[in-house]
Amino acid sequence: MSRPQTAPASLAATGATPLRHPADQARSRLADEPWYLPMADEIALFEAAYAARLPVMLKGPTGCGKTRFVEHMAWRLYRGGDGTDDGGDRRGNAVPAARRALETPLLTVACHEDLTATDLVGRFLLSGDETVWTDGPLTRAVRSGAICYLDEVVEARKDTTVVVHSLTDHRRVLPIEKTGEQLDAHPDFLLVISYNPGYQSVLKDLKPSTRQRFVSIEFAYPPIDVESTIIAHESGIDASLARQLAQIGDKVRNLREHGFEEGVSTRLLVYAGQLVARGIAPRRACDVAIISAITDDRDVQRAVTDIVDVLLP
Repeated sequence: MSRPQTAPASLAATGATPLRHPADQARSRLADEPWYLPMADEIALFEAAYAARLPVMLKGPTGCGKTRFVEHMAWRLYRGGDGTDDGGDRRGNAVPAARRALETPLLTVACHEDLTATDLVGRFLLSGDETVWTDGPLTRAVRSGAICYLDEVVEARKDTTVVVHSLTDHRRVLPIEKTGEQLDAHPDFLLVISYNPGYQSVLKDLKPSTRQRFVSIEFAYPPIDVESTIIAHESGIDASLARQLAQIGDKVRNLREHGFEEGVSTRLLVYAGQLVARGIAPRRACDVAIISAITDDRDVQRAVTDIVDVLLP
């Protein structure tokens, strides 16, 4: 058996999808600034947490901007900062050259119920006539000093999330049992997790021993004025229609009496706008991107249809 290798993890180790399109490659390397419109003080909070290397938990409903926020913050901290020539954060600190040179500053893992600790940490794989250790995405981030983002972490099994415990306290170390290695985290490494509190249940929630290792930043759907700006920017439609879609979103989220707790995400409202920008009639775009997408419950669909009919007659 050969010694461990630190080459980039294979697809088998990470469960990732090949990045074939140049735009996907650029996105993973954060060549361009991901657009993000701040809601409150979340940027300052994240920068302070990163400066102290405190692990961060993002809580909020689906499609409210958590992943875009992480991408934006990774770009600020590793690439361009606040738009100055030398980059940096909002306090004027420049991005160190070594951090800026990191090819992949953000490693994202979409958590699911079959995700194992091995998927995160790594495994031995056959390479020709020998067996070679291949790092998983968490280990790659720990070694290189990237941000590792575990998206919807409660979807993973509890015995999988325990692997991050030693990385999220004063030790900042990753034990790799299969190689006997105790890997000290790179000084720039940060762990970020996200989850949707609306999906909590007895079986799917963070253990207190995991939850209390993170500082928490809460997200919500934006107010109408802000959401309409986001929809217009992301979809390319005019401000008037973007505001109508934001008003639809706001009304749908108030359907508590119908037992519809989640509402419609900003993401779906943007999808509706993108369909309109490509020639689909606004009413039909709402049918496929909002009404049919958010639920199969006929009563709720009728209630949402009534809202759309009023705002988009």
